[in-house]
Amino acid sequence: MKRSITIITNYYPPETGAAANRIALLAENFAAAGYETHVLCPLPNYPTGKIFDDYKGSSGNSEILNGVKVTRLWVYATNSPRLWKRFLAMISFSISLGRYSLFHKLPSLVFVQYSPLLVGFFSTLFFKRKSRKLLLNVSDLWPLAGKELGKLKEGFTYRLLEKIERYCYRKADLVLGQSKEIGAHVKTLYPNKDIFLYRNLPNFNPPELEENTNDNKKMVYAGLLGFAQGILELCEAIELPSGWSFDIYGDGPQKQKIEAYLQQSTKNIRYRGSLSRNELHKQLQSYDLTIIPLINRIYGSVPSKIFEYGRLGLPMLYCGGGEGEELVLKNELGWVAPSGDFKGINNTLASIFANAQWPAKKEVQQRAVATFNGQKQFENLLKVLS
Repeated sequence: MKRSITIITNYYPPETGAAANRIALLAENFAAAGYETHVLCPLPNYPTGKIFDDYKGSSGNSEILNGVKVTRLWVYATNSPRLWKRFLAMISFSISLGRYSLFHKLPSLVFVQYSPLLVGFFSTLFFKRKSRKLLLNVSDLWPLAGKELGKLKEGFTYRLLEKIERYCYRKADLVLGQSKEIGAHVKTLYPNKDIFLYRNLPNFNPPELEENTNDNKKMVYAGLLGFAQGILELCEAIELPSGWSFDIYGDGPQKQKIEAYLQQSTKNIRYRGSLSRNELHKQLQSYDLTIIPLINRIYGSVPSKIFEYGRLGLPMLYCGGGEGEELVLKNELGWVAPSGDFKGINNTLASIFANAQWPAKKEVQQRAVATFNGQKQFENLLKVLS
C-alpha cells in the first residue's frame, strides 16, 4: 500500500525564502520516494504581506506542483511589524486548518512546520492522534527567539507561549531540528524525546564557476529585508573598501526605508529588487562575497544561506554567531564578525581588503557540496520513518 504524508506549513512556493524552499524540497523528495504527498498552506503572500495576484479573490484552492498536491487555505495576509497583526495572521490560518480538519481525513503521517509557533500549536492540537505519527520540524526556538530579538518580554504572555512550545514538543513523535542547538534545547525539556538533525540543505546542481581576478569586488545581500537582519542599519554604517560595491536583493518590511536611504546616499550600494530563486542564483554567480547579518545572535538559528551560498561557491561574511559561525569557520567558507557589530564588520572588510586572502570559489563550493549533502540527509530520514 502506498504511504501518504500531509505537510502543514505557513510558507510554500510560489513564495520565496528559505522556509518555502526547504518545505518544497522536502515535499518533492517524499513524492519522488513514492509517498502520496499533500501540502496544506496559506494562500501565497510572503514576504509582501499581500495575496499574490494569481490567487487574489480566492478563499482557497488546490493544484498539483511537481507531483505534490498543494491545498491553499484562506489567511489574513500581512507583513506588518505589529505583533497583533502577526498574531491575527497566524490565528486566521489556524482557523482555516481547524475547518479543514473537520471535513477531511488525514493520513497516518503528518509533518508540521513549527514556525510560526501558533500555527505549529494548532496543527498539533487539530491533527495529533494516537493512530497518527506527528513529525514536528523546528526551525526556530520560539518564544526564545522572540525574546532575543527584543519582540517579547518576560511576563504572562511569554510564559504562556513557553507552555504552548512544550505542548508541541511533548505531543510530537519525532522532533526535527535544523541545528544541534535546537535538539539540545528540546532534550533539556524532554530528555527521552526522539530528535533528528535536519538542516535546511539545498539540492540544486552546483554551477560552473569563474574566478574574479580584479581588485574591485562585488558584495551582495539577498534575502528578507526584515528588522532581524538589520540591512538598513548595515547600509547606514558600512564603510566599503575602495573599488567595492554592495548590491541588495529581496523584499520585506524595511524595503521602503532602505530605498529611501539609498536615494540620498553617495555610497556604492544599490537595491536590485526581488528575483525568483533560479534568477537569483544566476545573478549571485557574478559576486565575490555575500554578507549574512543578524542584529542579534539567536540561539538555535542557523541561516540556510550558509548552505545555499556555499553550494554556489560564494565566500561569505557571517555575522550571526553561534552554530552558524562554527560551520563557516570549520568548513572554511569565509569570514565571521560579531552580530550587530557594525564596527567589527567594517574592520573585517578592511582586513579582507588589506590581506587580499580570497578563497577560490571552486574550493568553497567543493567543501560545501562534500559536507552538506541534502539527498543523503533525506535518505537517513526515510530510514528513521521506516
